[in-house]
Amino acid sequence: MPQQPSEHAFPPLLTATGDSLVIADFRPRRQTAPRRQMAPRRQMAPRRQKAPHRRTTPYHRLFTIPGARAFTVGNLLARLPMGMFSVSAVIMIAGSRGSYALAGAVTATGLAATALVAPWTARLVDRHGQARIAVPATAFALLGSVALLLCVRFGAPDWTLFAAYAATATTPNTGGMSRARWAHLLRDDPAAAHTANSFEQAADELCFMLGPVCAAFLCGTFFPEAGTLVAGVLMMTGVLIFAAQRSTEPPPQPRTPSKSPLLAAGMPPLLLCFLATGAVFGSMEVVTIAFADAQGHRSAAGAVLALQAAGSCVAGLLYGARKPTGPAERRHPWCLAAMTALMTLPLLAAWLTASLPALAGALLLAGAATAPTMVTGMALVQRRTPEGRLNEGMTLAVTGLLGGIACGSATGGWLVEHLSATAGYGVPIAAAGSALAISLTIPPASDPPNRRQSLGPNSDAPH
Repeated sequence: MPQQPSEHAFPPLLTATGDSLVIADFRPRRQTAPRRQMAPRRQMAPRRQKAPHRRTTPYHRLFTIPGARAFTVGNLLARLPMGMFSVSAVIMIAGSRGSYALAGAVTATGLAATALVAPWTARLVDRHGQARIAVPATAFALLGSVALLLCVRFGAPDWTLFAAYAATATTPNTGGMSRARWAHLLRDDPAAAHTANSFEQAADELCFMLGPVCAAFLCGTFFPEAGTLVAGVLMMTGVLIFAAQRSTEPPPQPRTPSKSPLLAAGMPPLLLCFLATGAVFGSMEVVTIAFADAQGHRSAAGAVLALQAAGSCVAGLLYGARKPTGPAERRHPWCLAAMTALMTLPLLAAWLTASLPALAGALLLAGAATAPTMVTGMALVQRRTPEGRLNEGMTLAVTGLLGGIACGSATGGWLVEHLSATAGYGVPIAAAGSALAISLTIPPASDPPNRRQSLGPNSDAPH
């Protein structure tokens, strides 16, 4: 086998030339790969991979605002009891005194007291700031709830129940204060303000959907006073968390030359619209309970009504994700027209099928028009409320809703008692149609100079 010549087979040759020594090396040369030239630093650096594009929703951008998440958590904790107090009071009083009439009269008295006191509380909030007024007002309302609980527990006279529940009327409008914060933070961004209003309406629907369920569960599982007790603790805790977020609080307006929101142009017919819209909600609740009772499923009425709130909650979130087209004055009648049309679905389901599942589906669809109507209406209230009185203006709208709920409940109950539950579903249609007719009479808005300045350079953009 042939062998490769070794390096020792070719020793170097030494010779002398003049005064120089020459060494001749005859060993075979190895072929070496050419040395790689160093590439410039720019080429050798590893390529940066592009970060995957994350699509952000308008709601995600909304909560990147510093402090927004914190005050929203506190506000939701404080707002959930709003759907718990009345149900808890009815269960607690009726269970102890054996009279739904007394329970209904007590809660109606509290509703009337709230309608009178809430605008005054909101005016104080505008003048002195949210934290300075909301905390003591909530503490006073909490004392009223505790007094009601003790009066029921220890068999106090009936008149003490009315007095105790009336004391809860100082409860601040936490939803209105939250909307005022968004209006302050997003005064130069109408599209983001529209998203924030939609979120707040969806939160309202969620709280009023979960509140009665939580109240019924607590009162039925533990003891009759559990719902009122837990609601009071949640309300106080939420308001304290909300009030602690001072960085997002709008500045108080101790002295403002602005007139009352009741005297602002276009506000009276707008508040009448809220009154008629509240009648839709109040009548729908009473009539649905009566219909479920007639079908032998009274206990399912709460779940059926929750579907209407769920439909409104989803519609509100979708509505807020869209950029509004056109001014709110033009969108408001269209929203009310859609509400009027969709309110015919429960009547048709009850009349044609007399089926509770069919009614549940109809209520889910009917609720889809509720949130867009409320969002647009609240945008109109914010636009027309004079400078420095935003909390008062929004609380007046809520007061109109509460008054409408009371009127709608009474009218729906009368029709159910004298005609039928199916006939009672005509009340929401009539109320929504009335709100639509009133909306068409609202004159176009003309912002006063101070209001235009507060809204920022984009105040003419659609809300």
